[in-house]
Amino acid sequence: MPDVSKSSSISRSTFLKDIFICSLGAFGGPEAHYSVFTDQLVIKKQYLTEEELVELMALCSFLPGPSSTQTIVSIGHKVGGPWLAFLTMLVWAFPALVIMTVLSFLYQFLDAQQISADILRYIGPMAVGFIILASYRIGKKVIKDTQTFWLLLFGAVATYFIRAPWVFPLVLIIGGLVSVASTKEKNLWNRVKLNPPYPYLALFLFFTIGSLLLTAFFQNEILAIFEQFYRYGYLVFGGGQVVIPVMYSELVEVDGLMSSEQFLTGYGLVQGIPGPMFSFSAYAGGMAAQNGSVFHQILGAVAGGIGIFLPGLLLIYFVYPMWERIKTVKGFRVALKGVAAVAGGLIAIAAVILTQQSGLTWDNLLITIGTVILLATRKIPAPVIVVIVILIGILF
Repeated sequence: MPDVSKSSSISRSTFLKDIFICSLGAFGGPEAHYSVFTDQLVIKKQYLTEEELVELMALCSFLPGPSSTQTIVSIGHKVGGPWLAFLTMLVWAFPALVIMTVLSFLYQFLDAQQISADILRYIGPMAVGFIILASYRIGKKVIKDTQTFWLLLFGAVATYFIRAPWVFPLVLIIGGLVSVASTKEKNLWNRVKLNPPYPYLALFLFFTIGSLLLTAFFQNEILAIFEQFYRYGYLVFGGGQVVIPVMYSELVEVDGLMSSEQFLTGYGLVQGIPGPMFSFSAYAGGMAAQNGSVFHQILGAVAGGIGIFLPGLLLIYFVYPMWERIKTVKGFRVALKGVAAVAGGLIAIAAVILTQQSGLTWDNLLITIGTVILLATRKIPAPVIVVIVILIGILF
């Protein structure tokens, strides 16, 4: 166990500097982020033990929202309480959100400079390569037996044929229920004494219900964007890789707020910047508000960014103080196995759908396959791959 006296004597600025170092090296999604946390926060600075980090990762896997962001916020809460947890969130996510907000203006900039948007044409196929590899790696992790294989297949098939926002939380809930109903483990829901910090739950419900009501009564685009992204934040388990197919279905296929190419370009670009993948929400929120003024588009990006991170932050504030007791409840761990398997199916089918949408031409397929190979070998960092693909688009 880490030295508590040392933990309590850590200066806020020192800890936040270490969080900033983590954010600069955090490429490639939650799995890569955890290795950065282990190196900087466990091995080098010893803010917590590796066992405690794994436990926090498990906690955040149970909760909807950006899992790696919730993990690092939990570490901030452990080291310095709620206020340091909030500052940790800002240092970790704010730089990436600003960059993705700026990139939401990329298409307008190219148009103003009379530069063809075709220079970005291979970003989409490259993004598909990232998703294909993510679905393969997550599939290997979540398929533990025959049941989890069928749950993964169920998630994939259901969301392929039903392209509606409500299907995603439904199949995830079904996965958890099936896992619990079929387990042979006993005493799943052993009673534990909790002292919940209810104000955070009240705030979570206030924004959940309030955003729905405001959107229903006021036809305001920024309110609608906030409600959509807030909903993504509390309905999606598994982090950035899982939220992408949900966003794509609603923003592109259902609402038509942006084209498939614009969506995939943003997802490809977010691979080239450090920080949480949920920062893609700033790009998507900006693109959803692109038909208004510059200020209106910035408001869309802000609404998307705040909306998607807020529920996960409030849930961590509510759950973390009770974590020591919650982690003894076996039922949560059993349910997570089914939820994770279905989430793997969502990612796998997203790779299929987005491959179809990006265009099955020989050059697109070559870019996708090349991206998968380069990522799998781990010899070229993700930001370099993004730059290479942009240069190929410029040259050809």
